[in-house]
Amino acid sequence: MSGYLVLSSTLAIFQIKFLHHPKLLSVLTNGIIAVSEPSVEDDYLGQFPLNFGGIAPFYADLDTTGGQGRVYYREDSSPDILQLAVNYIKRCFPESTFEPSSVVIVTWDSVAPYAGPGEDATLQAKRNTFQAVLASSDSSSYAIFLYPEDGLQFYSTHSKNDNELVPATVGFSQPATNYYLWIKPGLYKTIANEEETLNNLHRSSNLGKQGVWAFEIGGSDIILPTSESPVSVDYGDYDQFQEVTTEPPISHKDSIEISQPEVSYEIPSRGDNIQTSYSIPQPAAEDDFQSPYQTATEQPPPEPPLPTGKNPPLQFPAQQFPQQHGQIIDVEEVDETGIVFRYSTDVQQTCANNRHQCSVHAVCKDYPNGFCCSCITGYKGNGRQCVAEGSPQRVNGKVKGRIFVGNNPIPIVFENTDLHSYVVMNHGRAYTAISTIPETLGFSLLPLAPIGGVIGWMFAVEQQGYKNGFSITGGEFTRQAEVTFLNTNEKLTIKQKFSGIDEHGHLTIDTQLEGKVPEIPFGSSVHIEPYTELYHSSSSVITSSSTREYTVTEPERGGTSPTYTVPYQWRQTISFDECIYDDSHHPVSATQQLSVDSIFVLYNTDEQILRYAMSNSIGPIDGSGEGRSHNPCYTGTHGCDTNAVCRPGANNQFTCECSVGFRGDGRTCYDIDECSEQPTVCGSNANCNNQPGTFRCECLEGYQFSADGRTCVAVERVVNHCVTGTHNCDIPQRARCIYSGGSSYICACLTGFLGDGHSCIDIDECEQSRCHPDAFCYNTPGSFTCQCKAGYRGDGFQCVRGELEKTKCQREQEQFMAFGPRGPRPVGQFIPQCDVYGNYLPTQCHSSSGYCWCVDRDGNEIDGTRSGPGIQPPCIGTVAPPVVVGPSVKPDTIHLPPGTHLLIAQSGRIDHVPLEGNDMRKQDAKALLYVPDKVVIGVAYDCLEKMVYWTDISSPSISRASLGGGEPVAIIKTDLESPEGIALDYLGRTIFWTDSQLDRIEVARVDGTQRRILFDTDLVNPRAIVADPMRGNLYWTDWNREAPKIETSYMDGTNRRILVKDDLGLPNGLTFDTYSSLLCWVDNKTASVGMDRSIKLTILPYILLFFRHSALSFTKGLFVTYKDQIVLFHAGTKRLECMDPNQLGRRKILEGIQYPFSITSYGKNLFYTDWKRDAVVAVDRTVPEENDNFQPPKRTRIYGITTALAQCPQGHNYCSVNNGGCTHLCLATPGGRSCRCPDNTVGVDCTERN
Repeated sequence: MSGYLVLSSTLAIFQIKFLHHPKLLSVLTNGIIAVSEPSVEDDYLGQFPLNFGGIAPFYADLDTTGGQGRVYYREDSSPDILQLAVNYIKRCFPESTFEPSSVVIVTWDSVAPYAGPGEDATLQAKRNTFQAVLASSDSSSYAIFLYPEDGLQFYSTHSKNDNELVPATVGFSQPATNYYLWIKPGLYKTIANEEETLNNLHRSSNLGKQGVWAFEIGGSDIILPTSESPVSVDYGDYDQFQEVTTEPPISHKDSIEISQPEVSYEIPSRGDNIQTSYSIPQPAAEDDFQSPYQTATEQPPPEPPLPTGKNPPLQFPAQQFPQQHGQIIDVEEVDETGIVFRYSTDVQQTCANNRHQCSVHAVCKDYPNGFCCSCITGYKGNGRQCVAEGSPQRVNGKVKGRIFVGNNPIPIVFENTDLHSYVVMNHGRAYTAISTIPETLGFSLLPLAPIGGVIGWMFAVEQQGYKNGFSITGGEFTRQAEVTFLNTNEKLTIKQKFSGIDEHGHLTIDTQLEGKVPEIPFGSSVHIEPYTELYHSSSSVITSSSTREYTVTEPERGGTSPTYTVPYQWRQTISFDECIYDDSHHPVSATQQLSVDSIFVLYNTDEQILRYAMSNSIGPIDGSGEGRSHNPCYTGTHGCDTNAVCRPGANNQFTCECSVGFRGDGRTCYDIDECSEQPTVCGSNANCNNQPGTFRCECLEGYQFSADGRTCVAVERVVNHCVTGTHNCDIPQRARCIYSGGSSYICACLTGFLGDGHSCIDIDECEQSRCHPDAFCYNTPGSFTCQCKAGYRGDGFQCVRGELEKTKCQREQEQFMAFGPRGPRPVGQFIPQCDVYGNYLPTQCHSSSGYCWCVDRDGNEIDGTRSGPGIQPPCIGTVAPPVVVGPSVKPDTIHLPPGTHLLIAQSGRIDHVPLEGNDMRKQDAKALLYVPDKVVIGVAYDCLEKMVYWTDISSPSISRASLGGGEPVAIIKTDLESPEGIALDYLGRTIFWTDSQLDRIEVARVDGTQRRILFDTDLVNPRAIVADPMRGNLYWTDWNREAPKIETSYMDGTNRRILVKDDLGLPNGLTFDTYSSLLCWVDNKTASVGMDRSIKLTILPYILLFFRHSALSFTKGLFVTYKDQIVLFHAGTKRLECMDPNQLGRRKILEGIQYPFSITSYGKNLFYTDWKRDAVVAVDRTVPEENDNFQPPKRTRIYGITTALAQCPQGHNYCSVNNGGCTHLCLATPGGRSCRCPDNTVGVDCTERN
């Protein structure tokens, strides 16, 4: 739906000539301000550019029905609002003389994304608030977009047509031009239309205030283009307009007509089919449009880099003014942002609801259109931040830089360097130290004393009627300075962010240096003469520029010390917020003079510390020195205590007065201990901490400061009730808890249940006749099953007369068991074994010889699996059990509670068992993921992104799912036969897996891309695999019956070697404990056969037959002589062992276990899965003994097991940062890494290197 706003004056936008309605705008619920007739919603949704003129601060399918947000809009000409608009526009366009007569303010407040029935409830719960302001004068127009400090909650909405997610768009679109036979689309500009750039809108800015963006959208003095192709001004970082070459749909003449504008108009509902009349404003001819961001002679710049967290989504050209002014400030750190233009609601911006924005040492005063803060007597500042007059100040911060020195082509890069400054306020003297500056750079930075000089400006001695930087800004501002060394034209950029006073009472600063400086030789000294600098103030912006010199004296050489002078130019812009409601907050003079003397610079090579010191005073312009006051308070010759303020009197008279929090005569001042003198000053819920000149109240644990900043109240913590289990949803078997932000959540019944989520009842599907008439229906909780009646076959939904068709296994079984034409079947004939569903059992055994082997789904023997008599190899079934007929459980993860868990894989599901210390909390074990048609074997956990990965051998694939909730995604589905073991390098973001059918080990990125085969030789039955990310090692087992082994290599596949091969049977499971550096495994070794090699395998059945009728038997084995040779059949033991891979010794942890398959470790415990017991068994490796076991409710084979750690182990490898500098796969090695290309990289630009 849309509402109309009739303006008091013409708004010049896009150079459109409004012939019929020059003062009419349409406000659309979908985040658009239309400047020409808008189409009906169905015609334009999901399209950009629009086929009508539109300004879009956040264009998407937005919903305002049912109270889901409101849209407010009005035209405002009040002085405070006009001034606020001018302040923002001049911050981005500092040379503009813009004076608007009115502004249009449109606010979309808590609007929801459109969501159709049955769509994601989590998305439906999200809300966005944003604002657009249009300001126009006789000659130009501007748009200001504002986004809240906590950002936007959603970036896309569902399409009504195909239910796809359509990203939102921020941008501008000119109306299309109708040429009767065809339509020429208008020019357009996209500011942001991807989640990454939309997510950066509130973090970045093109005018120095996070979340605020300004654009020029119209002007009468813009040069017309000489061609149809739009071009941009010469700003290398900026995008250009694009011309649409395809034809969008013809606009539908449909909108709403209202007769009177509203000061505030609420749009309560969506209007998709409203038919009313509207007089169409005629767009200009195509040549009448000219982007304000282009000239007629420049060429389009190259495409800008993709935005990141450090780059705004768009750096728009501020205006056509000389580049050296450098007025655009990129904000990178946290800055307070909000809906700064009030919209017409009942909330009035007054002291009553904004007192917390003022300092505790300030008073708040209401004005007709807002409020302002001002420091109380004895304190100085802007009201938001106040410090005691005369008290010394401390400034702390960080410095980072990337600086080229002289002709060196390699920059010197440093980060996280400390900056500390101490200011004697009543002398205006600032001491600044920057630590850990390398010697190759330290001397060359000596001339840059103004890095700390800005702190001197903040606390400069104020002459009467003038204000220093802190009195104006309160220590909250951004500064961008450009230094040009005139002899060599080298430039250095300084960006500084001052964030006010922290919780320790210190000012905070972040500094960034980038550019090039002349080289100053090691051991040189630098001298800077006193200088003056003019500071020009306008609304929220202060600028200054000056040219001065420094003198370098180099170390003595040949009895002389070379000396030379270098001129350099300083230009700086300081941006800050000021209260516009109280004119007394503005400096008396728009131009002030900063005088700097007693300048001292030093670089200490032993400590690598750079030191600056200088004295500062602020006063009138005084080029000749006449008229300047020589009062000792201004010259610093007063002799007052450092904790006192100097009060100037007549002529050269003055008095010294101790600062607030001190007592004395002013020449000597002592700290007052407020905590002792006022024991109850902090209240009963806080401790009092005395500090020089003040005291600090510290709330007790469980309390926090209330809005007044003084009273401690109980903490109301945000609780995710879905995680803590404190919600009131029905039990997890019937309902889901969906977290919706804050402490809120939504309850929703699971499929197969009916209710409000708090109480869900089972739906009896059998009452709905869901099964075939010739089938029985069995209702189950949340589902049902259908089974054909006797004499019928089918799946229960379709039943036909007749018996079920026999499987291949059943037919072969009947064939071998039947009597042939010559009589009964021969003795010793092999008969295949089938399961209850007619599938081949994965383990087949010869009943006469006792030999066993593994088979695939077609009954074919798998190479390397045949074992000796009485030994059953650990074969894995490749056929998934039949899925229960009826609605299946949704394949979705259940949110994992906090803490460390065991993840265990069973056929069709993954369960989790919480750990408390080293012990299993068995009563809290639950299903984590249902995949009923899969056979899950290996399982791995990504502690960084909280994802679970698993292998499936039924339909061979590798999949993953987020433990925060969500459906599983198959990341690898091709060129797999039997993927079993899986391991993950959470630092390098790669996965490794074994395939026992293809006999190979592969690696890929965690998203399944960039696959590469590591090994495909000397492997027979590779199964378990584990990674040691911090050391760059890989370990795996191969249970080849002829030569079982445990191997290792680096993660890049180099340095492959055998770790264990002797006294090994069927090494199934493997785990590596990062903290103890132990490699542990379970060996399913059950028997060994020792005999002379002359004994042929063909006679073994007869040997076994002999013992079947013999009385010879021994506890440890069976012995027999055959043709004077000794044959030993040894029973053996199944055991758990560990070793340090860097040493040769092995340690047996436990023997006599039953049928182990997989193993993991946590703390002092080892946990293995046992096929005989259908259980997870815990073993204390320090005792060693079994100390606990857990049997899941579903009694089936348990396959893989892993530990889901609450936090990743501390450490790194060379692939953990920037992918190790590799173009594709980065594979860690001990102390290094290798860059490798994926297989089949035809046409891919990939570089391999070590």
